[in-house]
Amino acid sequence: MKKFIQEFKEFINKGNVLGLAVGVIIGGAFSTITTSLTNDVIMPIVSIFLGGVDFSTMSIQLPSIFPVAVDAEPNMLNYGNFISAVINFFILAFVVFCIVKAVNSAMDKAKHKEAEAPAAPPAPPEPSAEEKLLTEIRDLLKEKK
Repeated sequence: MKKFIQEFKEFINKGNVLGLAVGVIIGGAFSTITTSLTNDVIMPIVSIFLGGVDFSTMSIQLPSIFPVAVDAEPNMLNYGNFISAVINFFILAFVVFCIVKAVNSAMDKAKHKEAEAPAAPPAPPEPSAEEKLLTEIRDLLKEKK
C-alpha cells in the first residue's frame, strides 16, 4: 500500500496532472464559447437559409403508452437541440484540429532548425601509439640540448 501511495505522489508531482486539470478547465470555458457561437451566431444564420427555422424549437411529440394525467406535459423528442450539439461538436473539433496542426507545425520547424544548426567541429583524433612515442623521443632530445 505504501508503494501505491508513493507512486501516486510521484504522479501528482510530475506536473502532468496539473497540466491536465488546466486543460480541462480551459476546455470547459472554451466549450461555453463554442456553444454560444453555435446557438447565438451560427444557428440564426443557418435558419435564414432554412426559412427562419429555429432549431431549438424542433421537436416531435412522442406517444404515451400508458394513460397520463390531462394536465401532464407531453413527452417530447427535442432533435433540434441535438442538431445544435452536433454543429457545436464539429466547430470545437475543427478548432482543436487547427490548434494541434499549428503546434505540430511549430514543433517540426523547431526540429528542422535544430537539424540545420551547425554541429560543433569534431575533436581531433587521438594520436596513434607511434605518434605518442615519437613525441616523447622529440621531447627527450630537446631536453638533452
